[in-house]
Amino acid sequence: MIVISHEDIVNLNISPATCYKWAEEMIREKSKMMLPAKISLKPMPGTFCNVMPCIVNRDSGKHIGGVKMVTRYPDRLPSLDSKALLFDASNGDVLAFMDANWITAMRTGAVAAHSIGLLAKSNFSNISIMGLGNTARATMLVLLSIYPEKNFRVKLLKYKGQEDSFVTRFADFNNVTFEYADTHEELIAGADVLVSCVTYAPVDFFEDECFEKGILVVPVHTLGFTNCDLFFDKVYADDYDHVKGFKNFDKFRKFSEVSDVVNGRKTGRENDEERIIAYNVGISIHDMFYAYNIWKLIMEKNTICELDLKEPEEKFWI
Repeated sequence: MIVISHEDIVNLNISPATCYKWAEEMIREKSKMMLPAKISLKPMPGTFCNVMPCIVNRDSGKHIGGVKMVTRYPDRLPSLDSKALLFDASNGDVLAFMDANWITAMRTGAVAAHSIGLLAKSNFSNISIMGLGNTARATMLVLLSIYPEKNFRVKLLKYKGQEDSFVTRFADFNNVTFEYADTHEELIAGADVLVSCVTYAPVDFFEDECFEKGILVVPVHTLGFTNCDLFFDKVYADDYDHVKGFKNFDKFRKFSEVSDVVNGRKTGRENDEERIIAYNVGISIHDMFYAYNIWKLIMEKNTICELDLKEPEEKFWI
């Protein structure tokens, strides 16, 4: 087994386009995977500990399994933290224990960008973003990489000066312009796509009348948009089992998994008037596929020393 640090992953310089490719493959191949619903523990208000197991079945016969744990503690800096354990599901060998913060941010951003490309209205260009942390940055990076020919107008909800550093991060991109919004109402006005990366929302953010026809809402952490469940034309999600417990699930007008749309089993957007919300709760097959590909890149570079856990060579008795 090897230990892979955050720095090890960052030093691989994996491109946003590659992140999109890995996410798209798992979305398309989802039905081949073993994916139980995540276990979510909430020890106190505003905190959570999510445990996410899966097995990724590859056509080559290579079966990769793993567990990701992501925690949120608002008084911790950073508040979100992720770790992953990767193993060879064909023989049970543990391959790696790794930091998963980069994986979580980039796969989440890639999945959000995928939903935008799949479900947004035709010729979308006006994107509004609230919650300007790493996930929002990852979403923007992937979106700009897969649509280099598009000119985006991006509106950011001002929050503690994060909007300035966000704009600075994308200063070298010539196909995006930014503006700021002081209020939620200003943010959503004229938006083709609304992306929320806010990690805590005790109440809904917007009144019903704020959502214009044709809008796509992508609430990365699923919070703050329960009113949309009741009147939006279509609701999509990355996995049925992860959203079937939503309080308004039985009131959705029309529900489908994103994977079914990609594979032609369900319809996606049918016109530019539909209001659509995409709940990508976050499923571990994406994380583990990222982890597996990172592990392969690390092994090819041969830059990590193995950690000897001194596992027993024979059956032992207590």
